[in-house]
Amino acid sequence: MTLLARHLPGRVRPSATRRTRRRSAAALVTVTACVATLASAHADASTPTYRDARAPVQQRVADLLGRMTLKEKAGQMDQIAVARMQGDCEWSGGALDETCMKTVLDDHATGSVLSGGGMGPEKNTPADWARMVNSVQKYAVENSRLHIPVLYGVDAVHGHNNVLGATVFPHQIGLGATWDPGTVRDSGAATARAVAATGIDWNFSPVADLARDQRWGRSYETYGEDPLLAGTLAAAATRGIEHAGGAKRVAATVKHFAGYSEPSNGHDRVPADVSMRYLQDTLLAPYRRAIESGADSVMVNSGAVNGVPATSSRYLLTEVLREQWGFKGVAVTDWEDIRALQTKYKVAADYPEAIALAVNAGIDMAMEPYHAKEFTEGLLTAVRRGLVKEKRIDEAVARILRLKFELGLFEDPYVDPDRADDAVLGADRALARKAATDSQVLLRNEDATLPVPRDARKIVVAGSYADDIDNQAGGWTIGWQRVPEGVELPGTTVLEGIRAAAPKGTDVVHATTEDEAAEQAATADLNVVVVGEKAAAEGEADTPRPELSADQQALVKRIEASGKPVVVVVIAGRPLALGDAAGTDGLLMAWLPGTEGGHAVADVLFGRADPSGRLPVSWPKKTGNEPMYYQQLPGTNAGTESAYDAAYAFGDGLSYTRYSFDGVRPARSSVAPGDPVRLKVTVSNTGRRSGELVVPVYVSRPVSEVLAPARKLAAFTKVRLAAGQSRTVELTVPARVLAVTPGDIDGAGTPRVERGAYEFTAGGKTAKVSVR
Repeated sequence: MTLLARHLPGRVRPSATRRTRRRSAAALVTVTACVATLASAHADASTPTYRDARAPVQQRVADLLGRMTLKEKAGQMDQIAVARMQGDCEWSGGALDETCMKTVLDDHATGSVLSGGGMGPEKNTPADWARMVNSVQKYAVENSRLHIPVLYGVDAVHGHNNVLGATVFPHQIGLGATWDPGTVRDSGAATARAVAATGIDWNFSPVADLARDQRWGRSYETYGEDPLLAGTLAAAATRGIEHAGGAKRVAATVKHFAGYSEPSNGHDRVPADVSMRYLQDTLLAPYRRAIESGADSVMVNSGAVNGVPATSSRYLLTEVLREQWGFKGVAVTDWEDIRALQTKYKVAADYPEAIALAVNAGIDMAMEPYHAKEFTEGLLTAVRRGLVKEKRIDEAVARILRLKFELGLFEDPYVDPDRADDAVLGADRALARKAATDSQVLLRNEDATLPVPRDARKIVVAGSYADDIDNQAGGWTIGWQRVPEGVELPGTTVLEGIRAAAPKGTDVVHATTEDEAAEQAATADLNVVVVGEKAAAEGEADTPRPELSADQQALVKRIEASGKPVVVVVIAGRPLALGDAAGTDGLLMAWLPGTEGGHAVADVLFGRADPSGRLPVSWPKKTGNEPMYYQQLPGTNAGTESAYDAAYAFGDGLSYTRYSFDGVRPARSSVAPGDPVRLKVTVSNTGRRSGELVVPVYVSRPVSEVLAPARKLAAFTKVRLAAGQSRTVELTVPARVLAVTPGDIDGAGTPRVERGAYEFTAGGKTAKVSVR
């Protein structure tokens, strides 16, 4: 969203055949035909079918739809910001105002409400959030003609991050560094439980975009640059959110469909121009994997792709999402994106025409947060003009109602505010600490500087980010951009974590100025310099030069001049070109680790945990080579840095123990084009302490019809190994992972697995498989 807020996903099947499409169309006709008969059959019944919890959801949807006026249906397709019902109802915040609630929820029958970043109750406690959401639901249920509850959405993108006192998890880029679907699933489930405790039933998470350009301000909201890694983790998050357990279920949202992370100049929401082959083979893959995990909704890309705004793309929203992938859930826009079709993109002459473009493309709900009346009247005008058929509106509203029924909102839309504080405040801190610890990526450790020696008696901690919980939490925390001034976020900073972890008798000195740091460094056993970037969100977080600031580089260089060991800890949402700060004895990437991040950093520094994180993105040597990603295609280029030339490559990371890859064996030496490839990889821990090892398998093509990268992630897992232990793990590479779009420059073909030789590599060991 822009200003204060934003975001959303559905339930899926593999790609539909022509017969499946005919069945889907027939089912839709059946539902539509049921509307009149069911409405007639139950019109005089004491309990309407739609109020009968024992009736099948499909029948309840058809019955309710048949009772609704066109205006009520139009209202269901709108999502309004709660700020339009608070205070003076003009973004002032404060208490809910009943007059404005009447306008939004009664007069215009709005179907959904959201709290964007910074839009909470007067007092930011879990109990007050629950009371606010209950009040909105109560007004909607008691005052709408048919007593329809609302869907209430929020961007809980790293824990229930809008609520003060809720545990803030690492942002997605940090979770990407864990390479651990289990941790990501558990983090999603913990978030869903906190969200549900405050009455909210719709979470605009996870993000399935790719981070391939460090300039883009939303890189930290992704799981990384690789489609398999990002899709696997987004699918895990979706399952965690939607199957968290508890009395209230929360819907997940896969966003931002599709191609949002490819702005042509690195700035948020700038249009993307990509080839059809790149779109099909790379960009769409993570969304599909996440959607097929069972997501209830999809949030659509705010940007344009190949000259067409995604919000008005029938190709993306109907042909791909519905017909090819079989998605059955709700497709929602991002912040004010339908209006943008008229005001920004200028592909519509007026607002009703913009609404028609989006709805006909496949949008079910419009996040048009300012004006309930304008959207409702605009959609009705589009119908009167013949631009939108009522049948299409019925289809969209049926999806929205089905989600409300499946979430149990018609039976019990409320929560108990008296239980909210206990359920949210400080909940799942141990899990957040584990997630943050597992996300730490150790990239340099010269002369075994780490873990901190047991005989270290003086540790100097320097850098403005060492004792800064707000920037450690990152954007989308309490406020949209960052923690607002004057708000004290509970949590543990890196400095506090080091002090708590240091052995008794170790002096931890916090140097607050460069001169003090230089003076103290001369007598230190170890210097820890904590550097980073300021928390921000969306466009404000864009930067044309993603590098460490000059003053921070100077600080590191001056401390290095002491001749004592220096470890740099980076608190940032993306890799930063380090300049003069490169080449220190130690380098630890901590990402945006959340409120337990201080303990996590200390756990790794002091060796309480073995660093098991691996880079989910490439780390540039210097700025100017963006976008950068390891799957760069080969060419005849030979200029300096024109090929993939990273300071630290995708997948890099060190441990305190040693591992070996002892062999890769395929189950069969040849497979059919549609068959999966099954591999066994033997790994060993040859060191003296236990640890967790990421086991990635990459695939390459000796010869390919179309350009293929030197390597592509084909499968991965993570295993714990005790010192001296060996283990053989089995991995499966689905045929879809090997598929590419054949043909010429136009990329007009359907993705398929080419016949020929494939090489699978893990840790330097290679196995060959033929597709025949």
